[in-house]
Amino acid sequence: MAVPNHKEELLTAIRTTYQKLKGELENISEEQAQRAELEGHAKGTKMTVVNLLSYLCGWAELVLKWEERKREGLPVDFPESGYKWNELGKLAQKFYADYEGHSLENISVKLDLAVQRMLSMIAEKSNDELYSEAWYEKWTLGRMIQFNTSSPYVNARGRIRKWKKELR
Repeated sequence: MAVPNHKEELLTAIRTTYQKLKGELENISEEQAQRAELEGHAKGTKMTVVNLLSYLCGWAELVLKWEERKREGLPVDFPESGYKWNELGKLAQKFYADYEGHSLENISVKLDLAVQRMLSMIAEKSNDELYSEAWYEKWTLGRMIQFNTSSPYVNARGRIRKWKKELR
């Protein structure tokens, strides 16, 4: 899928990649979802399917937080308070911990809600707000959203597909 450069392309990319990811989650049992068998986000680590969804949920919530703080004229710590861009493995571990103990069903619902909030936020923006000016350093808001939604959904789906093949 091409990198979105327009509001409608961004909405379509998120919806399409998220639906494909959701399709991969079908037929995964709670027991399977809780086993640390997927390659983790930090080098040399393993994670569960629930961890993977926690990671996606964490990033969606973070993007929503960035946008809300910017809209309110408040400072934003990128990527998150206490973390630097070269510490994303540690941030992934934080996201896993944030949702520790959640079931596959529960984290799926949380991610569904975060994705819906993201889509609603995008729908409220004009194409110019999303793509005409730098929002963070050289990146537009639309590109920052894409970096943290549709692209990771494609990656997550690939991880799950690979893991499922290894189970056979």
